Amino acid sequence: MNTLYRILSALLSYPEPDLLDALDEIDTALHAHPEARQTLAPLTAFLGRYSLVELQENYVATFDRNPAHSLHLFEHVHGESRDRGQAMVDLLHEYLQHGYEPHAAELPDHVPLFLEYLSLCDDTKAEALLGDAIHVLAAIGARLARNESPYATVFMVLCSLTDVVPQEQTDPPVRDMDEALETFGPGADGVEPLLKPAMDGVQPLHFHPRNPSRQAHTPPGSQS
Repeated sequence: MNTLYRILSALLSYPEPDLLDALDEIDTALHAHPEARQTLAPLTAFLGRYSLVELQENYVATFDRNPAHSLHLFEHVHGESRDRGQAMVDLLHEYLQHGYEPHAAELPDHVPLFLEYLSLCDDTKAEALLGDAIHVLAAIGARLARNESPYATVFMVLCSLTDVVPQEQTDPPVRDMDEALETFGPGADGVEPLLKPAMDGVQPLHFHPRNPSRQAHTPPGSQS
């Protein structure tokens, strides 16, 4: 198991009492990764400084209320299009094929979940998947850094774990979660259409738009 990916997944998850209780243990484990420990110091200090309620409010404001910071990888690539649905089906297949069953409460492209999967992969596979996703991850991190969020440090560490140079990404498409639920809500069989496979079956993983010209852009003046 790659402990560092596991730590990054935990630090990027919604703050719960278990996370705060484990901060000392996390800091001890990070001694094996001194550069990452130094980079993550602002975030671990932040998590140790504020109350659970304050941390949860900050997390929601940072990630759930700002689409530019969304922790759903394919949202930054496909928005709420059907292409995102197929991409998530492919990623879920990747997880299940290698014995990883993600939490039912999260979509497959949720970054903490993706990082938890990387922690279970061998180094070669983890590096390949991270290298493919790093363009989106780096873009999220850059937006967090511009807003002076301590969570940007997680993405800084991720960028240091790959030799792939991130390519500049366009701003994520605008989303409306209520509208998305109406559009992609469960069908008669109880399965979300967003997660139903296409007729041609599982496709290779894509962390980039299949057709960039179809990707929506954030209207001028939107926060990034």
